[in-house]
Amino acid sequence: MAKTDIERLTRREREIMNAVFALGNRGSAENIRERLTNPPSDSSVRVMLARLEKKGFLKHRQDGLRYIYSATTPPAVAKRTALQQYLQTFCGGSLRQMMVSLVGDASWTDEELEALRSEIDRVRKERKNSHAARNQERNTDTE
Repeated sequence: MAKTDIERLTRREREIMNAVFALGNRGSAENIRERLTNPPSDSSVRVMLARLEKKGFLKHRQDGLRYIYSATTPPAVAKRTALQQYLQTFCGGSLRQMMVSLVGDASWTDEELEALRSEIDRVRKERKNSHAARNQERNTDTE
């Protein structure tokens, strides 16, 4: 089984990538270092940033005397990848198990639970409309 790109990163490299995303996908070496647990020296962070650039995970642009780093992967793709990794690691790949766990383990307000219900209802309605539209297309194609 081939490892995904993110699995090839060290723990510290993943932490750096998380810091970049937490900074809105835009941060200097100093900004990134400030977000790391037990931050290494400034020069060590710069070496790791250069390594992540070489691996193709980061890019930089110059802003005066400093570099501003950003991920080469869009934040939405990184979010989806992280969620899939979490899902596999902690829920055996079961989205249902994850959702039940999240809903059951947190202390939700009535307003938050109602917002979740509304979102579920919205998705159901969209899915129902999508299925109806596909069925209509199939019926039109066969006539």
